[in-house]
Amino acid sequence: MLRLAALTVCALVPFVLSVPATRAGDGALPVAQPNDNRRPAGRLRRDTLFVDLELRMGRWYPEAADGPFVEAPMLAERGRRPQVPGPLLRVPEGTVIVARLANALADSTVTWRGLVTRPGRDSVRLRPGESTTLRFTAGRPGTYLYGAQAGQVDRREREREQAIGAFVVDVKGAPTDDRIFVMNAWGEPLDSVLYSEALTINGRSWPHTERLRTTRGTVQRWRVVNGTTRAHPMHLHGFYYRLLARGDGARDSSFAPGAVPLVVTETLGSFETMALDWVPERAGNWLFHCHLTFHVTPEVRLEPAKASHADHLSGDMSRHMAGLVLGIEVRDTAPSTPEDRTGTRTLRLLVQEGVRRGRAPRAIGPVLQEGAEPAPDSAGVPGSTLVLTRGEPTDIRIVNRLAEPTAIHWHGIELESWSDGVPGWSGAMNRLAPAVAPGDSFTARLTLPRAGTFIYHTHLNDVEQLTSGLYGAIVVLEPGQVRDPRTDHLFVLGRDGAANPGKLLVNGDSLPPPLVLDAGVEHRLRFVFIQPAGGSRVRLLSDTTLVTWRALARDGAELPAARQVTQPATVRVWAGQTFDFGFKMPEGDYRLVVGDPKQPQWERKVVVVNR
Repeated sequence: MLRLAALTVCALVPFVLSVPATRAGDGALPVAQPNDNRRPAGRLRRDTLFVDLELRMGRWYPEAADGPFVEAPMLAERGRRPQVPGPLLRVPEGTVIVARLANALADSTVTWRGLVTRPGRDSVRLRPGESTTLRFTAGRPGTYLYGAQAGQVDRREREREQAIGAFVVDVKGAPTDDRIFVMNAWGEPLDSVLYSEALTINGRSWPHTERLRTTRGTVQRWRVVNGTTRAHPMHLHGFYYRLLARGDGARDSSFAPGAVPLVVTETLGSFETMALDWVPERAGNWLFHCHLTFHVTPEVRLEPAKASHADHLSGDMSRHMAGLVLGIEVRDTAPSTPEDRTGTRTLRLLVQEGVRRGRAPRAIGPVLQEGAEPAPDSAGVPGSTLVLTRGEPTDIRIVNRLAEPTAIHWHGIELESWSDGVPGWSGAMNRLAPAVAPGDSFTARLTLPRAGTFIYHTHLNDVEQLTSGLYGAIVVLEPGQVRDPRTDHLFVLGRDGAANPGKLLVNGDSLPPPLVLDAGVEHRLRFVFIQPAGGSRVRLLSDTTLVTWRALARDGAELPAARQVTQPATVRVWAGQTFDFGFKMPEGDYRLVVGDPKQPQWERKVVVVNR
């Protein structure tokens, strides 16, 4: 979350008010429409699109229609209300675009970007009252963005990304019934502590974002545009999605058919885009959201002071989440066959609190009961690793020994909605899963369809509970397989407390002993990243030189043979991602480093020996 340090801003200064929406004719600025990106802007005549765009002041309600609002420069088609995100530009490849651009602001120069043949970048500056006309061909098919910026903004302190929209170039004859979701941001400090912000998808913040409704088995085709300067690891609950293409705003690249990544979390950096598809194979309520907790907590609102501790602990999904969240409701078109849960394995997972240590606000840890019941104050960081078997029905009884409610989300797991772990949302219609109240329990029903590396973590009071240790790894093995700790190594990356930048913990330790490995065999290195914010680069080095490892899996999904390649031993990991690599090196000393090798956030010596 941004904080006030030194302001270097030369721009219109929008402001936030909390009053009922104004009626037409009262002299107020026009109210911006949330843009669902279903109607392309302009007039398409044969092979030419004529579009008339302007940047003008508008009033934007990113939350409720009668809630707080922002008055700021916004994009509009001339003669229409402004929109957030900006009007959708969508054309077939080969289209000529004739775009009239106008600066309708009285006191700021405007810089327009993204209106150029792709791939490519450009900028056009217009003084107050000026206009110009651009003529260009659309260029290569893909997902792009465009926008306008009033004045100059120090983006380290303020965010002004409300005047950004999607620009899509379609392959000729391709379907255009996919959905387009654009993330926008506006923000500025209220004081040295509070930051007023709007983080939105198609112009709205949760719980006011569009509710997506579909039926089981219907293919979903999406384009997602990050119109903000922040990075967002976008996570889908309950299902994998196929990552079809990635773009950086100027160019777009599709993945070859045999190399399409299968993921549950993909990070979009500043002004990046992606195209994806997925199939909702099970009915119920699901989420698609940014996995940085600071982008989905109750404080991500224009009036952060109104967020209370009770909101964080509420079983009401409209209170304990905000910001970059989409809700998806999947309905059955026919009765589904009940799952055969014969021979169900039963586990007991105790969520309890121990003695506070380090910089974490508390010491909360999930402890798997193995034999006698563990002591009430035992709480390891991370929580117990759950070793499960593919295809084996497993009931995990979550027992809450805290003095507050909690919930556990089974991240990356394909499961029924009721067990997904989002209080007040998981389930369907009038049967919604509750938070796990103090002293109460909840049974999650899992049947793991694939072997791999997964995560479980809290989905309530996220920042405090997560940085206090309420997370852990799940290792799913093939039937009959036994995990061998001599060749199977797990690294769970979390944070000790909510401070930013925070102290990195790997397997609960910041100063680990050397890891001794046998030479001549391939070791499986499983990386689980579950920090509340940010990303980190992991490297395996011989002194200062990168060695190599073999890519094996991502987000729990085994990679196709074509992508299981030997590559330099470095990977950028973000919250909600897991990666598996195979490591086989000769005898010697190595360094496993997180962060800059010269000043690492965390480092562990790896000793490979013949024995």
